[in-house]
Amino acid sequence: MSDTESRSHIRTSADQSKARTLFGIGSGNAMEWFDWGVYTTFTPFFASQFFHGGDPVSDVLKTLIVFAAGFFARPFGGALFGWIADKMGRKLSMALCVALASGGSLLIGIAPNYATIGIGASIILVLARLAQGLAHGGELPSAQTYIAEAAPKDKRGLWSSLIYFSGTVGQLSGTLLAAVLSTMLSSESMNAYGWRLPFILGGVFGLYALYMRLRMHETEAFVEEAVHDDPTTNEDEQHLRTKKGAIWRTVREHPKLLFQVIGMTVGMTVLYYQWAISAPAYAISVIKVPAAQALWAGVAAQIVFLIACPLFGALSDRIGRKPILLAALVGLSVLSFPLNAMLNQSAWSLFFAMSIALIFLAMSTSIGPAVYAEIFPTRIRAVGLAVPYSIAVALFGGTAPYLQTFFSSHGMASAFIWYSLALGLISGLVVLGLPETKGIDLKDKSVGQHGRRKALREPAA
Repeated sequence: MSDTESRSHIRTSADQSKARTLFGIGSGNAMEWFDWGVYTTFTPFFASQFFHGGDPVSDVLKTLIVFAAGFFARPFGGALFGWIADKMGRKLSMALCVALASGGSLLIGIAPNYATIGIGASIILVLARLAQGLAHGGELPSAQTYIAEAAPKDKRGLWSSLIYFSGTVGQLSGTLLAAVLSTMLSSESMNAYGWRLPFILGGVFGLYALYMRLRMHETEAFVEEAVHDDPTTNEDEQHLRTKKGAIWRTVREHPKLLFQVIGMTVGMTVLYYQWAISAPAYAISVIKVPAAQALWAGVAAQIVFLIACPLFGALSDRIGRKPILLAALVGLSVLSFPLNAMLNQSAWSLFFAMSIALIFLAMSTSIGPAVYAEIFPTRIRAVGLAVPYSIAVALFGGTAPYLQTFFSSHGMASAFIWYSLALGLISGLVVLGLPETKGIDLKDKSVGQHGRRKALREPAA
């Protein structure tokens, strides 16, 4: 039986509706970002439920150490679920990631507290957070790969913007839920049971996201790569296999691609965590902006980011990836000192600075999934991205809020700005060395190979 005949028996993402593809990816991604974010948002309320140091600040610090442990579990999750995505399918990897993340969230939500089971509560929190770290490390590369492969090649930039769009929706939902619960419930009620609600909701919503992902079909690019001369003809493509050892062998053959991922990621992840994640907390703790005002300024700026993401994704489909990426890096580099100088005790200054920064960040984050997918061959598209990407985010993105606060508290705020500029320069140099990949065929065997420039010269359909 020929490969063509074999593939005719297998339903792929091309056979499902756009709505199923977009909602399946977006719902799971939003849920994972929601789970990841509510942990830090609700830390002050549940820290003393899992630790019993006698000092609320000490309990919060211990809880944040657990948060860091989850962060550094991400590279291991990227390796595991990236391998699963390239070996057994993007769909299976995404389903496992969302199941593990929602399971971790539900476990935190229903876990007995320290007063009931002692140190066992702390252990449950650590295990649940490690599970979420593993899942989050696998979710982004698996989902990014799926959406890039499922998208029409002339709209891949627009479709790829769904990753950060849906993730930001999940993150914003957690922040708004915290604001609503804090308004409706007393501090005593929040400490007693209110903090459990977001974790339980995350677990329940995760089960729905899992259902949606199980209904999805595998991407056509993966099916064409995985099917053999004597393939399974089962309608469910989960049993497709690539040749033994081929994945890691191919990874070793392309070390340059791994370093390109790290180079592209280091600058943008530091800037993203600086402005999109930690800016309100930094404004509260260092600049002394009133907490409620800073949080609402952050929410409003994130809405600007949501609007910008699909616009720049669509623009990259018209003018190319490189101009957009370079504009983002140059713009943020030129504006780094002015934007930081804008920050004062006014929430409006925080909103305008964040909004400007997030518009430039939207240029890169919206098309990042497309660019990463376009430089790798199908066989290692998920794991080849997952490992270096997760390492770069953990080492540079995860430490950015701490370094920014540390330098500022020691009167050296400009040192962190120079640090982010240096990493941004590295990312810019890597982008300059990339070929333009707009509109290429991800099923082309030369994509990601040394000879991929030949494929890039062919006109896009």
